[in-house]
Amino acid sequence: MALAVRHAIPTIYFQKEFVAAGGLISYGPHFADGYRQAGIYVSRILNGEEPGELPIVQPPKFEMVINLKTDEGVGRSDPPMLLATADEVIE
Repeated sequence: MALAVRHAIPTIYFQKEFVAAGGLISYGPHFADGYRQAGIYVSRILNGEEPGELPIVQPPKFEMVINLKTDEGVGRSDPPMLLATADEVIE
């Protein structure tokens, strides 16, 4: 991340922890929901359902996090509409 900031390269990550550590933007599934869904699948399998018969599901929630300090560091200024749609903005 430091190399990307030093060379003013905008980066996008899949987890918000990368943004909290200095990355620019993250967009990806909410991991707690994924773990919950995995628990439901394990329960269904332990109760006798066949794994091959379980439906494939997508994550129910995706989240976007933007780091404004890094945004300014790489010489960018995100549009207000993008900031308004972000789930979290780190200043």
